[in-house]
Amino acid sequence: MTQLNYINKPVFDHGAIEQISEILGGMGIKKPLICTDPGLVQLGMLDQLRNLISNEFTPIVFDQTPANPTQEAVEKALETYKAEGCDGIIGFGGGSSIDLGKAVSILATHEGTLVDYSVNEGGMEKIGETAPLLAIPTTSGTGSEVSSGSVIIMNDGRKLILASAHLIPDAAICDPDLTLGLPPIMTAGAGMDAFTHCVEAVLSPMIDPPAEAVGLDGIERIFRGENLLKAVKDGSNKEARWNMMMAATEGAMAFTKGLGAVHSMSHACGANQELRLHHGTLNGVILPAIIRFNKSHVGDKYERISRSMGLPESSDLAEIIENLNSEIGLPQNLGEMGIVEDMIPGLAQHSVVDICSFTNPVIPTLEDYEKLFVEAIG
Repeated sequence: MTQLNYINKPVFDHGAIEQISEILGGMGIKKPLICTDPGLVQLGMLDQLRNLISNEFTPIVFDQTPANPTQEAVEKALETYKAEGCDGIIGFGGGSSIDLGKAVSILATHEGTLVDYSVNEGGMEKIGETAPLLAIPTTSGTGSEVSSGSVIIMNDGRKLILASAHLIPDAAICDPDLTLGLPPIMTAGAGMDAFTHCVEAVLSPMIDPPAEAVGLDGIERIFRGENLLKAVKDGSNKEARWNMMMAATEGAMAFTKGLGAVHSMSHACGANQELRLHHGTLNGVILPAIIRFNKSHVGDKYERISRSMGLPESSDLAEIIENLNSEIGLPQNLGEMGIVEDMIPGLAQHSVVDICSFTNPVIPTLEDYEKLFVEAIG
């Protein structure tokens, strides 16, 4: 059994979920609110989880986490938390369920509305001790189980970041076996989320060599080791699933040094409640345009990324990523995902104030974002 010692201490290995009762006991939680989504309920995974929790615990379930978590859903989950007298939270699912759990953990111990605690509103300094949180990812993408952030669509339509050391889950269980049934398209989208986290973290101008090294290792696992391709083509490949979950966790470890313009654009597109676009898929589709945009501002980092990918240093990374997207079945551009040119002014405005812009190698202007969206739409 592997235990990571970086930000928190995730228990990481095949079958790690069997330790859930021991971990809950160690956290002092007796009545956890399980934040999950309808898909995991339908797959029977919620029942499997509950069957592993011993009778000394009384789990309560909120299973209405949307694909992109909203302030409205957070407030509904909070009502359940308070009405049932819960004393902790289990985020069980993809990044959406874990992020929703993080947001509930804030409001369980703080006054005011969720917007008050967003980075845009100076919320980082306002967040103190939160309710205990156990994160259990069922996808290999966001790395939310080790990150200090949560992304929520607010009632005013903005997709905002909550960030604080208090949002790092108190414990995490990373069991690659929980991803074995993930369909190929979800495996692909989540995998490109992890890949983008690693790439943007390396490209961030913030100086943090250990985080950068972790990001490069994640890139190597995903691309050079062909673990994303293997997991997409054969979801039962346990070795590939282990490596993809490790790479996802590494991606979030790495982006302690920041993300970039891919995420700013992805957050803008993901705020559209009609399209309900998958965050990781957006990242993968947008990444080539930002690779081209950043090219003259990254020093030797493209050469280092190419080496980690097992490629010649002179490789055209944007073209290679486009080919990878095609091979794993992702859309070729944002136009195929329903983004149209009429949306560009609003998307660009959302992107230019997104916190991730400020750790891009060069900070894009409003005009830059308008041009980038034109390119990404195709």
